[in-house]
Amino acid sequence: MNRPEVVVFNTASLDGRLAVSPDNLLLSGDERWKAIEGTSDFNVFEWLKTTHNPEATLEGSGSFVREGDEPAPLASFEGDPEPLYEDFLPEALLQREDHRGWFTVVDGRGRVRWVYKDEFPDPTWKGWRLLVLVCRRTPPAYLSYLRRERIPYVVAGNERVDLGAALERMKARLDVTKVLSTAGGRLNGALLRAGLVDEIDIEFLPAIIGGTDAPSLFASPTLKSDEWPVRLKLLSAQFQADGRIWLRYQVARESAP
Repeated sequence: MNRPEVVVFNTASLDGRLAVSPDNLLLSGDERWKAIEGTSDFNVFEWLKTTHNPEATLEGSGSFVREGDEPAPLASFEGDPEPLYEDFLPEALLQREDHRGWFTVVDGRGRVRWVYKDEFPDPTWKGWRLLVLVCRRTPPAYLSYLRRERIPYVVAGNERVDLGAALERMKARLDVTKVLSTAGGRLNGALLRAGLVDEIDIEFLPAIIGGTDAPSLFASPTLKSDEWPVRLKLLSAQFQADGRIWLRYQVARESAP
C-alpha cells in the first residue's frame, strides 16, 4: 500500500479518556475537561508541526457533530448524481501559493455544515485548507453542497469511507506523505484495526475520569481469537512539572509473538 505515514496524537486522562462524557465534542470539551487540561504557554500544534511536519491532519465528523444531532437540511439534488462521485479537487485550490496543508475530515454520512472552509480564524492554521473524505453512499445533496461551497473532497469506499484507499488517493493526488490524526477514538480505532497507524503520541494529563461510556483513545472492535494486540516500541518519554507525561511510540509492524 502506497500511503502516507500516519501519526496519531491525543491528549487524554491517565485512564485514556478523551472527554469527560460522550456529550462533549472533542474540539471544545467543557469546563471540567478544561480544568484538568489547565493552561499552558506551550503550543501543542506548533510542536507537532515541528516534530512531524505533516501535510495533512485528520479528524472524524464526531469532532464537530454529536451522534444523534440533526444537521441542517440541504437543498435536494436534481439530476444525474454520478458526476458528483468523482474527486472534487479544483486546480485553482490545489495551486494556491499560500497553501500549507490539508485539514482533513472523514464525513461519509454528510453530517457537517462548514462555517470555516477556506480560512480558519486561528492564525496557527493559516494556509491550511479543508478537505473532506466521502464515499459512494454519501448523499448527493451533501456532495453538491461541497461543490457549491468550493470545498475539495476525495471519494473512497462504497458503504463507508475506505481509510486505506483515501490515504492512497491523498498521496497520489495531493502528494501527502505524512498525516497527523487528532481524531476521536472511533476513527483512531478504525485506523488501528486497518493497520494504518505508524506512530502513536499521547499527552497524558494527571487526572482520572472513569466511567463506562466516556470517549477513549481507541474505540475498536474486540480482538478476535486469532488477532493480537498491537505492539509498540517506545521512542521517547517526557515528564512535565505539572504532572503531564508525553509518550511517543512506534507501531511494530508484526503484532503477533
